[in-house]
Amino acid sequence: MTTPHDELRLLPWSGPDGKPCFLSADDNTGYLSRLADNTESLQLSLASKLLDHAPEVLADEEADPDELRLLAADLTGALRDAVRVASSRGHRLAIPAPFAGEERTEAPRQPVAPD
Repeated sequence: MTTPHDELRLLPWSGPDGKPCFLSADDNTGYLSRLADNTESLQLSLASKLLDHAPEVLADEEADPDELRLLAADLTGALRDAVRVASSRGHRLAIPAPFAGEERTEAPRQPVAPD
């Protein structure tokens, strides 16, 4: 049985080459689905803690440049994880039925930049 791409779950980690990993599953109770849910929860919790900590570091006029770079790197990683979680969860939301008399329209496609 083949699962269409829009039914694949984007996992909260990358493959060995840094490429996205997807899970094809009939339900969300399997081991990998639960592992992905727990990983997403940890990633979002870390992002929240970093956001709470960032104003302290940024307000410190004597903050070491290395500490600022580390904060920027950590926030960048946390933002990347949060965007991946949001994308994964957004793709799994049910598409609401159109109102009576309305036609469903596709979202405009984003232009693809040439290589």
